[in-house]
Amino acid sequence: MNDKIKNVIKEYPDQFWLMAFGMLISTIGTSMIWPFMTIYATEKLGVGLAVVTGLLSFTSIITLLFSFIAGPIADKIGRKWVMVISLAGNGVCWILLSYANSLAAFAILMGLRGVFQPLYQIGSDAMMADMVLPEKRAQGYSILRMSNNLGVAIGPAVGGFVTSASYTLAFFLAATGLLTYSALLTFKAKETLRKDATIPDLNERFGGYGQVLNDRPFINFNLIYAFCFITASMIWVLLAVYAKQNFGIPEKIYGFIPTTNAIMVVTLQFFVTRLTVRRNPLFVMAIGAMFYAAASIIIGFGNGFWFFWLGMVVMTFGELIMVPTATTFSANLAPPDKRARYMSVHGMSHGISSSIGPFLGGTLNDSISPQAPWFAGGIISLFSGVLFVFLNKNAIKKTKIG
Repeated sequence: MNDKIKNVIKEYPDQFWLMAFGMLISTIGTSMIWPFMTIYATEKLGVGLAVVTGLLSFTSIITLLFSFIAGPIADKIGRKWVMVISLAGNGVCWILLSYANSLAAFAILMGLRGVFQPLYQIGSDAMMADMVLPEKRAQGYSILRMSNNLGVAIGPAVGGFVTSASYTLAFFLAATGLLTYSALLTFKAKETLRKDATIPDLNERFGGYGQVLNDRPFINFNLIYAFCFITASMIWVLLAVYAKQNFGIPEKIYGFIPTTNAIMVVTLQFFVTRLTVRRNPLFVMAIGAMFYAAASIIIGFGNGFWFFWLGMVVMTFGELIMVPTATTFSANLAPPDKRARYMSVHGMSHGISSSIGPFLGGTLNDSISPQAPWFAGGIISLFSGVLFVFLNKNAIKKTKIG
């Protein structure tokens, strides 16, 4: 086993492991607070769930818009500095959020987070693809997800107790993790964008996204993925406040639910990816969507902690299957000179779903019933699974015709 671990370590460059470590420490900090943001905002601002989820959707829309800008910038000036700026900017926003006492101040700072947030993910995905050969990318993305989720395994479990004592402390710990990672990249990381790469023209029509948007297989795949991820965004954003308001589950108890997700990713992601990487990615995505659907329906019928915990377990299996598959599929379709723009569009799939999911869930909660978002999420993921099957059939037909 030790020899296998050593071989895996040798397969990737030192900077890859720097990213994995930086992701770990930054995620420990931020995951102490983000699972509880809906609880914090509703109690701090004294507004309804629909308002808070609308605010989170507003942040996601800003993230979506700036994803378009981030891609060409990362393809021109490089990956490193957009990542550094993103992490530092987000760290400052977390500090300022601890002092926000009005809806307007909260909205402005959440909007700024939406500006900084896509820069890191796009730069990171592109840097990973720059450093790692295509046949190693699925495993590489899985390792980074394991690092991220190890942070999530620690963060919410600790954060449940920290936020029960002081939300301000949790905000400062989140900022500390982000600023530390930003400093590590500043002084330790090297730029991975090749000097001989084609320099994109930022004045090019549609910001250089014309080729990306005309890539029908890529766009169709990511649209369906975004549709499915609406369910996941509702679970991550709404479940904490749903569990507390309707079943009296406090933060320090709820924190073990996202921690379960993280532990599963840390312990299982590598092995699941080794199974899925050998199979048709579209078929794999369809199976993953079924897990998301089942998870949401379990939560809808649930009436206590263990039902919600089971829903998270089932959703996590879907996540283990879908997320590395989707990232690898998108990266492998991208030409090197437009890699960051391809990955920015892929990142927008999360932005689209995060814009729609929380607002849809909050509206259904306030206008119909607290259970309505979960049954809607189940239907959405079931339908997306069917769409992946049809996309796979169309791809097979075109291959035969060709």
